[in-house]
Amino acid sequence: MQDLQHYGAWRERVATALEQYRTWVQAAELLDAAAEQRLAHALARVRDDRLSVAFVAEFSRGKSELINAIFFADYGQRIVPSSPGRTTMCPTELAYDPALPPCIRLLPIETRARRLATGDYRDDPGAWTVLPLDLDSPERMIDTFTQMSLTRRVGKEEALEYGLYDAADPDLAATIGADGLVEIPRWRHALINFPHPLLKQGLVILDTPGLNAIGTEPELTLNLIPNAHAVLFILAAETGVTRSDIEVWRTHIAGVGTNAGTHAGTNAGRMVVLNKIDAMWDELKSSQDNDAAIARQQHSVAQLLGVDATQVFPVSAQKALVGKINGDMALFEKSRLGLLESALFNELIPARQDILRGQLRQDLEALVAGQQALLGMRIRDLVEQMQELQSLRGKNQGVIAHMMRRVEMEKKEFDASLFKLQGTRAVFTTLSTELYSSIGMDVLQRQVDTVRNAMQAARFGTGTRPPVRAFFEETRANLDASTAKIGEINAMMDSMYRKFSAEHGLSMAVPMRLSLQRYREEIDAIETIYMKQFGTATLLITSRGTLLERFFDSIASRVRHSFRAANADVEAWLKVIMAPLEAQIRQHREQLRGRQVSIQRILDATDTLEQKIAAFEAAQQDLEKVKGRLSGLSGAVTRALDADLPQLEAA
Repeated sequence: MQDLQHYGAWRERVATALEQYRTWVQAAELLDAAAEQRLAHALARVRDDRLSVAFVAEFSRGKSELINAIFFADYGQRIVPSSPGRTTMCPTELAYDPALPPCIRLLPIETRARRLATGDYRDDPGAWTVLPLDLDSPERMIDTFTQMSLTRRVGKEEALEYGLYDAADPDLAATIGADGLVEIPRWRHALINFPHPLLKQGLVILDTPGLNAIGTEPELTLNLIPNAHAVLFILAAETGVTRSDIEVWRTHIAGVGTNAGTHAGTNAGRMVVLNKIDAMWDELKSSQDNDAAIARQQHSVAQLLGVDATQVFPVSAQKALVGKINGDMALFEKSRLGLLESALFNELIPARQDILRGQLRQDLEALVAGQQALLGMRIRDLVEQMQELQSLRGKNQGVIAHMMRRVEMEKKEFDASLFKLQGTRAVFTTLSTELYSSIGMDVLQRQVDTVRNAMQAARFGTGTRPPVRAFFEETRANLDASTAKIGEINAMMDSMYRKFSAEHGLSMAVPMRLSLQRYREEIDAIETIYMKQFGTATLLITSRGTLLERFFDSIASRVRHSFRAANADVEAWLKVIMAPLEAQIRQHREQLRGRQVSIQRILDATDTLEQKIAAFEAAQQDLEKVKGRLSGLSGAVTRALDADLPQLEAA
């Protein structure tokens, strides 16, 4: 747990250094629109960074007890409901948002009747039932938590409408009671806002229901589980790997990479937890014999799941919780939970830190390069003006007047270039419009509608595959067309930057780049998960109505989410791509105007030549100090980025 606190302290140091950097460059007038946007993104990236850990298991594997043991033992009792049988009835996220009071937000199961994923409701406060958490009363707080476990009994038609019943599925058909009703969860999703120290540091815990709920809530398999930085797959030691466990592992976990990058290979970021080893503590056997039996079960599980034995962690969550609450360290050691905690945080946090560090270092390098170029241009302009004035020493009025005419000619040529720039702006506007013709949300919606109609027309489940495949191909084609158009805009901007640089001696920073590659990779990942979960066998046994619901609740919603993010990136990029050029144009225009004023004053004898030269020399020295200060502040950010967690601990 201490590692997460150190990680939070590291992020805070980096954010502070970035804030100091931003405040100073703003005061030094070195922040154009593009640099401001990049800095804002960098600060948001470091402040809003989250570490998400998903707990996945069939019910009655001790998943909720494990969450209590790892994260909530300091409260002296169980916070997350945990009892024999099924307690987690809906996907539950535990996080902390200081803008909200401690509460549980519950999404009613009735929302499944609409073709929207749970993510589509996150920004709609009216869709959620809010239950306040009384932190001063553990009893009332536990009562509130138990509301998540409530169920309803409904008719088959209503359950079918929510995608929670299928007559062709023998397991679901067996859930019908003697009264002809089906038991379903009361809630579809739960968001718990809890001021736990670890959650305040950015930890997000995802508690998932069993296999049946995982299969019926596609958001879990398409978004929440794949995007978790670590996935803990929990088994029961006394039963080992059951048939349903293998189905959960193969269908929803194995080979679907997480964002953590904590391991090499297809099972990156995955840990298998062999829980309830206390059931194997036979008091009639020696501790060595018990340990040997647990080790055999550990290797058997590893072999069945196709992972290394070091990825399987035998633990007793219940004994670990009791040991922590009662201060019984011997019992805690025997529970082996410490080994799992160390592996989880020692691998997860440094890997996440490396990813964030690399992203921030890239941002900083681009920022400093642009600001150094701007400062270099200012210094060069001063030196040129100073040399120009120094060349006037001992010259007569005629020579000075000639110098004045030359500056006026330069200004006219520069103004003519600006007039030509307006034509380039018109081309830029046209290309921008064409870019939205391939990436716009209306284009995507038309494709979704087309696929919906094609799927509804399909007679058999397998007939829904070609429209879905075509949808992904068209989506990728749109991203490729958008990438090509972005390339055209970049080429045009490169040409414009080179032209101004060559014609007027401007030192131009490289125009801000944009890549849609990560969105293309997201689309590929979504298709991979879809094809894996809805294979031919599933398509043959699942009703067409359920397929349509799953598709529009998950696939279409997830792709829309990616395209919305891509559109936001494109819009922001188009707004600032010309910002560095415009900043240097403004500065060059001011420099020409300043030269005119300086020479005119000397011509009119309103100021002495030596006074003006001295003023420029002082200004040059000031700019050199600014340059040194910029290096110092960027170096402070770099040092904060490079600090390791052990260094923070020592500090």
